[in-house]
Amino acid sequence: MGELLLCILFIIYLIMGYRTPEPIANVVDTIVGKIVIFAAVIGLFMHANPIVAVLGLLVAFDLMRRASMVTGNDALSAYLPTEERKTSQLNAYNQFPYTLEQEMVKKMAPVVQTSSALTKPSFSPVLDNLYDASPI
Repeated sequence: MGELLLCILFIIYLIMGYRTPEPIANVVDTIVGKIVIFAAVIGLFMHANPIVAVLGLLVAFDLMRRASMVTGNDALSAYLPTEERKTSQLNAYNQFPYTLEQEMVKKMAPVVQTSSALTKPSFSPVLDNLYDASPI
């Protein structure tokens, strides 16, 4: 009798599409909540009628889907870009053609210094008044 009642409740939950309350959704949409739900489904498979267990599995997946919709994690995973998508977009933007500027720089002669030693400058720097400040 209990399995029949549970089966009817599962079917009503699946068909009617009730919205999951937010406090329950916050608990279900965690790793611990998902583990507890799967443990309950495994318990159904071990101790209940196989039809009730399969319905319980369907209800578990639907409960987790509805909970992620209520908490917003479903939208985050659908619309928030991943690192792979961001990297592929940035790589597409960074593909530049070979420009005239690059060609002209490549054709330019390299800069060559005529003297190997640096000559002493013809001026000497003068330090201005420090007004009792310490030199750096």
